[in-house]
Amino acid sequence: MFSMKGFLAALVTSSTFGLLPLFTLPVMGDGMNVLAILFYRFLFSAGLLMLLLLGLRCDLRITRAEGWTLAGLSLFYDGSAAFLFWAYHYLPGGVAATINFLYPVIVTVIMIGWFHEKKSFWTFCALALAFGGVAALSLSKGSNGQGISLLGVGLDLISALSYALYIVWVNHSCVRKMPMLKLNFYVFLFAAAGMGVLSVATGQLQAVPDGKSYANLTLMALICTVVSNITLVYAIQHLGSTLTSVLGAMESVTAVLVGVWVFGEAFTPVLALGILLIILSVTVVVLSPHLTPIFRFFKYYYLTEMRGKHRTLRAPR
Repeated sequence: MFSMKGFLAALVTSSTFGLLPLFTLPVMGDGMNVLAILFYRFLFSAGLLMLLLLGLRCDLRITRAEGWTLAGLSLFYDGSAAFLFWAYHYLPGGVAATINFLYPVIVTVIMIGWFHEKKSFWTFCALALAFGGVAALSLSKGSNGQGISLLGVGLDLISALSYALYIVWVNHSCVRKMPMLKLNFYVFLFAAAGMGVLSVATGQLQAVPDGKSYANLTLMALICTVVSNITLVYAIQHLGSTLTSVLGAMESVTAVLVGVWVFGEAFTPVLALGILLIILSVTVVVLSPHLTPIFRFFKYYYLTEMRGKHRTLRAPR
């Protein structure tokens, strides 16, 4: 069932996720590696949520089954973030964000093929429009003279698969009704622990180089992690996995606009077409509860009119 609150939450999620290159690329430019960036990102995020949960006096106890589930979710979240950051080494930020949007297709396939979710004509229409918009955005980026690395595309697709599995699992697990702040706190905590162990084991744990990097990491943790994931879980709970992933198209729009306004990338007609298609996909999702009755009305009216004309033509004089 469509929920306006879930819809708004999904838009906030995709828009804040789309800001990720704004904070990530400068930190990577300062020499920090992917594992260290992710360790600090998740550590700072868990710390911010811990302060909020303590202030709200929330019960932080979890069962053993919930603990294992949260640990598993953190692995998929770690994988999604790590492979996307590695893709940044081989792809422009806007291209990486747009290719990463293929995860709604994966979510839809999983939900229909594995969980037997009811097929919706309008969902497929929204997916087609969003996929076309993403393709146009990627084409626009490629036209700027930057080659598309197959390795970068492969890393990005693995990231998309990990994120799709994360979205589906959240909505079909024993933690699906867990309070949003509590769920995200444990996911970030386990994710930080995993990245910390991996960073130490591979000798890639680094200190934050300067105050600017601290600010970028803190904003990344607050905006692109805490806010985006709280609204993500809320959207999944009130809108479902499929529609939430479709509305994730706005992530591509945000990433492209950041590239244009911050990194000076050209705003081309192809890029404008991509944004238009994505906005249309979001519009279809919003209007989908009303589109089916309207479509049925016009279909009935058209058939009735055609039958009436047919009888008139055959009527004797």
